[in-house]
Amino acid sequence: MSSRALAVYDGSGIDGSLYTRVNGWAQDAPHWLDELIKVWSAIGLGLFAVFMLYAWWRARGADSVVMARVLASPVIVVVAYGVNSVLKGMVEEVRPCAQIPGSVSLETCPGVGDWSFPSNHTVIAFAAATALWFADRRLGWIAGIFAVLMGASRVWVGVHYPHDVAVGALVGLLVALVLAPLVGRCGPLVDRMRAGALRPLLGPGTLPVVARGHASYETRRH
Repeated sequence: MSSRALAVYDGSGIDGSLYTRVNGWAQDAPHWLDELIKVWSAIGLGLFAVFMLYAWWRARGADSVVMARVLASPVIVVVAYGVNSVLKGMVEEVRPCAQIPGSVSLETCPGVGDWSFPSNHTVIAFAAATALWFADRRLGWIAGIFAVLMGASRVWVGVHYPHDVAVGALVGLLVALVLAPLVGRCGPLVDRMRAGALRPLLGPGTLPVVARGHASYETRRH
């Protein structure tokens, strides 16, 4: 396909009817609900930064593999965002709010050049949640719930097709699933950092001890 053809790519044939249905629900919903979802969709990504800070605080008393994965989580998000930007530039799908007659977006409909497929918000949310899952299972599941809510909100506010969100979630998941396990190999590096000037930031961590034949961890004491 030519670059011009890509620039006017119409994704409505995939799930335009579902988008229209959701958009109708949004138009008929109570004003307070639309406003709540609009605010969440606009600033909700900040919650994932809070999750990362919380994970870092908890990891100060955890082993160095966990700390390595926590420290790498924002890097993984940036990589996922970069991969998604490449996909956006390849497909150049126009936003549904600019294509489908009668659609209403709760936030300003992005102009030409701010492409729809895949959803950046969804990629960031799912990459963050998946990366955090490798460091803290419970926190990862909680972040995953909010990632789903973030993706759904992008369709509700009218700026993405459902398939934009679905593929965005897949991109975020795959990038984090590939990178997060590899980061665990950086545990020895975190050990060295903890032994130096960064110890106040990284915490004492844990050291393996043997009790009654079973390996466990205890807080480092120097």
